[in-house]
Amino acid sequence: MTAATTLLPAVLGLVTGLSLIIAIGAQNAFVLRLGIEGRTRVILPVVAICALSDAVLILAGVLGMGALVNAAPVAMVVVRIVGAAFLIGYGLWAARRAIRPGALLVTGSNGATGMGVAVGTVLALTWLNPHVYLDTVVLLGSVASQQEAAERWWWAGGAMAGSLLWFAGLGFGARLLRPIFARPQAWRVLDGIIAVVMIALGARLAFDL
Repeated sequence: MTAATTLLPAVLGLVTGLSLIIAIGAQNAFVLRLGIEGRTRVILPVVAICALSDAVLILAGVLGMGALVNAAPVAMVVVRIVGAAFLIGYGLWAARRAIRPGALLVTGSNGATGMGVAVGTVLALTWLNPHVYLDTVVLLGSVASQQEAAERWWWAGGAMAGSLLWFAGLGFGARLLRPIFARPQAWRVLDGIIAVVMIALGARLAFDL
């Protein structure tokens, strides 16, 4: 197998993975807020959890577990209900922050998200969202299955790399926005947007729109 025949499926996997990941969603909004806070000790494990979770789900899809997800509607309903409740609850929390902002400043840690809360929240946002399973296990898995056997794992590797690049860029690149968020009003706007996104996604899951 030549370099060209391995590079092409890897690039296609990278592009396909990014096309699904780069969107305004609960997980991305949460990572963005942590990145703006600029606490590397918290951002690093969160980015790792996002990327590793996507890798596991993509791997499951490549191994053909998408059919299993489709065959377990009851489990998906449970995940949808729990995920909807969590998203709406987090959205209300963000709305409270927007209405009554605390003393969070980009130059300090007062009011910043703690390690335990960050890790627990990102795990919930990742694994309690049924759309994550549909996008990664089912959709990416079905696309991967269309690749030649020798190219399938290169394609999957490209998709996994896309996830890692996106979350690392989002988490660590968001600090470039810190001058803007030196103003408390900017935090209110961000939390207001996050509240709308979270509650809208939660409502969509709850009513299966």
